[in-house]
This record gives sequence, C-alpha cells and structure tokens, in this order.
Amino acid sequence: MTAATAAPAMSPQDYLAFDRSAEGKHEYWHGEVFAMTGASRRHNLLVANIVRLLGNALLDGPCEVYPSDMRVAAASGEVFTYPDVTVACEGARFSDDAQDTLTNPSVVVEVLSPSTEAYDRGKKFEHYRGLEGLRHYVLVAQEYALVELYTRRPDGTWTLSDHRAGDTLSLEISGLTLAVDDVYRRVLST
Repeated sequence: MTAATAAPAMSPQDYLAFDRSAEGKHEYWHGEVFAMTGASRRHNLLVANIVRLLGNALLDGPCEVYPSDMRVAAASGEVFTYPDVTVACEGARFSDDAQDTLTNPSVVVEVLSPSTEAYDRGKKFEHYRGLEGLRHYVLVAQEYALVELYTRRPDGTWTLSDHRAGDTLSLEISGLTLAVDDVYRRVLST
C-alpha cells in the first residue's frame, strides 16, 4: 500500500471518527493522517495466500486471523495502523465497543511495497515493538521469495530469521509452520 498525507494535527478521537466514516482507510501517526491507497496484484495475492494459510492452520484454535481492514492501536493511542495481516491469540482485545481497533496482536504481517518499505521496517516496526503481546513481526518481499521473521524473545529482544523458497518458518503460536513456497503460490510464476 502507498501512503499519502491526508490531514495533519488531528486528535486520536477525531481520527477514529474520521476513519470510521471515510471511504478508504487511513493510518494515524502522532497527529498526522495518511490515506492508504490500493495495492498491486502481487501484494494482494500474497496477502490472500497468507490469510488463507494462517486461517486454515489456526481454524480450530484460540487465534483469530484478520485481513488488512483490522486497525491496530498503540497503547498510547497515538498510533493507528492497518497491517496487511494480523493474528490475535488468547482473546482479541479492542480499544472500544466498535471492535474495529485491535490492541493485542500476536502476529503482524506486512507485505513490503517500494513506497512503504522504509516505513514498515522503521517507524512502523518501532510502533509494533511497543505492543506488549506481539510475538512475531513478519515482512514479506514482493519481487522474490523472502520472508523475514522477527521473533520477540522472553527477555524482550528481537531476533531475525530469513526464509527463502523451499524453507519453512515456525511461529510460536499453536505450533504453526508456513512453507515459503505456499506463501508465494501463483505470485512469482505469472
């Protein structure tokens, strides 16, 4: 997705009211609002594959899988984002009764785009690291088969492991594993 500035200096409450009534999605970063624009074919296929794979793997467990329409909020209420895929385990918690703003994701997945890659790796990852229950941050390349898995260790530090074609990555939720080839199914071949 591509971000473009929509309106500066908005309060978190005004942002939520605006975003809930807007036609498109908007992210919020300390008073700045960014309109989220459409995604490429590859981006959409990757997101669909990941939602399907995670959803099927976690179907009978305690986790819920959300596509890119689930907003995620920082505890401070100063940052709101729309990850490409989000998983909540141990009971999804929301910022209010609207249940459209998740506060306790276990896994966040971002498919990298040229226009947002620096943000996804930088400020956005900084925001996600502040989410107490987050165990995994997953970055998925579009142009070639590469899944970067950041895992929070018990001491709060993060480790990175790279996974390429033919590899399988393991997430520490419900014994979940994903084959990289399945993530990229029909994405790079056409």
